[in-house]
Amino acid sequence: MQKVLVITYYWPPAGGPGVQRWLKFVKYLPDFGVEPLVYVPKNPNYPILDEQLAADIPQGVQVIQQPIREPYRWASLLSRSKTKSISSGMISEKNPSILEKLLLWIRGNLFIPDARKYWVKPSIRVLSSLIEKEGIRTIITTGPPHSLHLIGLGLKRKFDIQWIADFRDPWTSIGYQKKLGLTRASQKKHEHLEREVLNTADKIIVTSPTTQKEFERITSKPIRVITNGFDGRLVPTALDDAFTISHLGSLLTGRNPISLWEVLGDLIRENKRFGNALKIQLAGVVGGETLSSLEDFGLMPYLELMGYLSHDQVVKVQQKSQVLLLLEIDSEETKGIIPGKLFEYLNAGRPILAVGPENWDAGAIVSETQAGRVCVHGDKATIKAVLLDWFEKYESDRLQIDAKGVEKYHRKKLTGALTNIIQWELS
Repeated sequence: MQKVLVITYYWPPAGGPGVQRWLKFVKYLPDFGVEPLVYVPKNPNYPILDEQLAADIPQGVQVIQQPIREPYRWASLLSRSKTKSISSGMISEKNPSILEKLLLWIRGNLFIPDARKYWVKPSIRVLSSLIEKEGIRTIITTGPPHSLHLIGLGLKRKFDIQWIADFRDPWTSIGYQKKLGLTRASQKKHEHLEREVLNTADKIIVTSPTTQKEFERITSKPIRVITNGFDGRLVPTALDDAFTISHLGSLLTGRNPISLWEVLGDLIRENKRFGNALKIQLAGVVGGETLSSLEDFGLMPYLELMGYLSHDQVVKVQQKSQVLLLLEIDSEETKGIIPGKLFEYLNAGRPILAVGPENWDAGAIVSETQAGRVCVHGDKATIKAVLLDWFEKYESDRLQIDAKGVEKYHRKKLTGALTNIIQWELS
């Protein structure tokens, strides 16, 4: 079998969406004649954990671990909550504290490209020996954290190997980059490293068409889109009795769908049956701005905060919910973001209400698969019409969808596409 070295920061027991992509690729690569070797940190500072995901690690896969220095551990001595929020992407927009501004400035200007930069040199040293010992001809780095691409950069300079750089998110154009208080010199350094990685890697993988177009303006190297996906077959289950509207995953600052909350507030006042049936379920970390909005529109009595759920629990909630909520920040920078939860939603087979920016790549998938409805932030009329239509169908047990073409997003199908990229010879 062809050996491929996968270099990733997120690996079980890490929880959240960052771990899913390469855990599933590693699971299915042997079915396509590829033997993955996985390189991960030995003592990482993961913001959330999900021990159950370890069950998906293929038996016998070689996992190489190397200690990592985690600056977030040191920062937590100043404020554990602020440090965890920043490392999870929860950055306040309204009145950030002086401490939070300081931590963000340090994160953006002293740790370039990110706080895992100190893992680069020791990793290059350890992996150089492994490449020679195992006869590895292909390496894959996945980011964020984008410092892992610098490991690939260093190994590519040392060895005549194929390097594939996988970008689960953009680099310099990602929304939170503007909140780091970057100096002009720091911004230029980020941009320089991004160009160097994109122009040195042999092949590049991205998760959305928008990111593909963005990178094509920087490099002429081949770029292919492989989205995230879903895994497994679900056993049919009974739906919630209540008219549940569920969001699974952290509700980060900026994604707060004020128009949706306003519409729901209007509906519970206008329609007694709607108010009696409504239940809003939010799983994961919920920002303070979102909670304030829910209170403003009188929705707190209808809210269930579920906290962090394991992946298995998330799947069950998705299947039972009447409506699944997909949200993204309303900005130009986020139209290429396709949340991993979208594909889990498609597998669950429940109607998706997607609220995000115009020309949103995730919205295009919802429309293409006929899996729900897509609305832009502020379009209260459309949101209200959709909810009333779905509520009427819910009352008569007819709230169902018949999504089309979902199977192409199965993790095994996507791994087949990855294998084609690995084995495709450059002319």
